Amino acid sequence: MLVPLIHLTLLISLSRSWASPLSPPAVKRGSALHLPLSRREINASIRRRVSKQGYMGLGDYIDVTYSVLVQIGETLTPLVVDTGSSDLWVLSSTCSADCFLATVPLYPQTSFRPSGLAVRLTYGDSLTGTYAQGPIGKDIAGVANLQLQDQFLAAILETNTSVLQTGSAGIFGLGFPVNSVIWNTLLATRATRGINPEVWNSHSFATRVFPDLSGIRGHHTPVTRSDWDRSFSPSVNDVLASFATNGPLIPRLILAGALASPIVSISLQRDAVEIGGNQGILSIGELPAGIAAEDLAWVSLREYTVAEGGLPAPKDSPNEVYPITWEVSLDDVYFDGRKLPRSALVASNITLTALLDTGNSLIRGPKDVLDAITTQLGGATYDCAEAHTLAFEIGGNLYPVDPRDFGSQTFEDTTSQCTPNLSPTDPPSSGFLYSWSIGDPFLKSVFVAFYYGNLTHPSQDRPRVGLLSTVPSDAAQRLQVVVQLANSTFSGNLPVTSEVAPSNAPPSVGSGTMGVPPAHSSLHSRIPYDSGATSKGMPVSPASITILLTVVFTISVM
Repeated sequence: MLVPLIHLTLLISLSRSWASPLSPPAVKRGSALHLPLSRREINASIRRRVSKQGYMGLGDYIDVTYSVLVQIGETLTPLVVDTGSSDLWVLSSTCSADCFLATVPLYPQTSFRPSGLAVRLTYGDSLTGTYAQGPIGKDIAGVANLQLQDQFLAAILETNTSVLQTGSAGIFGLGFPVNSVIWNTLLATRATRGINPEVWNSHSFATRVFPDLSGIRGHHTPVTRSDWDRSFSPSVNDVLASFATNGPLIPRLILAGALASPIVSISLQRDAVEIGGNQGILSIGELPAGIAAEDLAWVSLREYTVAEGGLPAPKDSPNEVYPITWEVSLDDVYFDGRKLPRSALVASNITLTALLDTGNSLIRGPKDVLDAITTQLGGATYDCAEAHTLAFEIGGNLYPVDPRDFGSQTFEDTTSQCTPNLSPTDPPSSGFLYSWSIGDPFLKSVFVAFYYGNLTHPSQDRPRVGLLSTVPSDAAQRLQVVVQLANSTFSGNLPVTSEVAPSNAPPSVGSGTMGVPPAHSSLHSRIPYDSGATSKGMPVSPASITILLTVVFTISVM
C-alpha cells in the first residue's frame, strides 16, 4: 500500500487462534520466474514465452521503495512491489505535474483499451494520505515471461504519490482481488447499471479504502450505497468468476493455471546503513532454489466474515470465509526484551493483527505503544551505534527486526543521533482491523512467502504466509563496526545507495543466512556475513525471549 515518500506500508492482522502453526503448502517445483532487485541495465526487450514460474530481481531506492520491471503493452518499466494493495497502475505519458521529469519509461497508452470508467486510488491513513487517478482499461501485462492478455489496469493521469521520485512509474499490487479498487469499480458498475462509480471511489485521501461488498446477492448486511440496484446485483458465483477476468495480475495467472503453485515470495536487500543483506528477489510460482516449504513457519491469514464486511459464501460451499489482505495475527510485540503493552486506543474485542506490506518503508503501529518505545529509548532519537531490537511474535515464533534496520541517521555528518523507523497509524475501528502495518524494516529481516491457496474456495487450500528469520547472530556487532567505519572514513555518514530494477534473475552467489541468497558481492560492505540465525524464528517462551533479546542488547553495549 503506497503512501508518501518513506511512508510505504505493509499490513498484518490475525487473532491468537489464527496464529497456530500450519503445515507447509504443497509447493510444486518446475521452471519458475525469479526476478532480481539489483543494479543492472534495463533491457527493453519484450518477453513472450509462457512459463509456470518466474524469478525477478528488485530495484531498491535507498530502502524506501522496492521495484520490479513490469511489461504493460510495449512499455517495460519499474513498478513498486506492493503486498499492501491489489491494483496495477502505471503513469501515463500524458500525466500532469512532474511527469516531464521522469527518468523511467511512462505508458503511452497506444495499446490501451479504455473501459469508459475512471478510478481514484487512495493510500495511507489520516496522516499520510496520497492518491492516484486515471482511466481504467485493458492491455497485455506481465513480469518477465509471465504475461496475460486483457489485464485491467489504471493509466494514471494525476497523482501526489512519490513513485517518480523513487525511480518507479507505478504500483504492482500483489493482494487479493477483493482488495482491488479497480475490481470493485468494475463490480459496482454492473450493480449500478453502467453508472461510472468514480464518485464512489473518491474517498478522502486520509482513508484506507475498505471494499463495499454489501450489494452482492447473498450478502446479509444492508446495502450501504444508494446507487446499488439489487435487481442488477451480481451473485456470489458471478463475483468469484470475475476474479479470473477482472482481478489483479497474480490471481489471474493463478486461476489461468499459468503458475506451478499459487505462491509469491520476496526477499529484500539492504541499501542503507550496511549495504548487502539478503538478495533482492521476487519469485513467482515457486520458492527459490535452496529454500523448501518445510524451512518456513506458516501462519494463516485473517478472514473477514460477512458481519465484518467480508465476501459472502457461495451456496455450494456455505462455510467459506475469505481473506482481504495479507494480514496475520500478532501474539505480542517486544522491544529490547520487554513485552510492550497492548494499545488502549484499540477496542479490547479487536484481535491484535498486522499487515505485511512491502509498499511501506516504515513500521507503523498504535501511537501509545510507539510512545512506550520512545520512553524506553529515553527520547525520540538514540546513538546510531546502539543496537535495539523490536521483535514481533507471530505463530509462536519471534521475528526480530535487524538492529541495522531499526532506525535511520537523523542528521548528516554525525552518527550521534538515529531516528527509529516507526510511525503512528490510525487505530482500527471498522473496515480493516489491523493495528500494525509492518513494512520494509521488518521485511529486510525475513524471507516471506505469500501463498494464495484456492482463491474461490479457500477452505480447500488455505491461503497463508510463510516466514523465515534471516537476522544474523552478530547483527549488533556489525552495526557497531559500520558506525565506527562511518565515523573514521566517511565523515560521520552511514552508507546509502540505490539500485535500478534489473531485467533478469540475479546470478547465484551462494547461500546466505538460513539458506536465503545474499546480495550480490558488489553490494556487500567488507564485513563478512555470519550465518548463525534462528531457523523460522525462535519458539517463544519467557526464557527464550529474554535470552535472544538480552544477548543482542548486551553485545551492543560492550
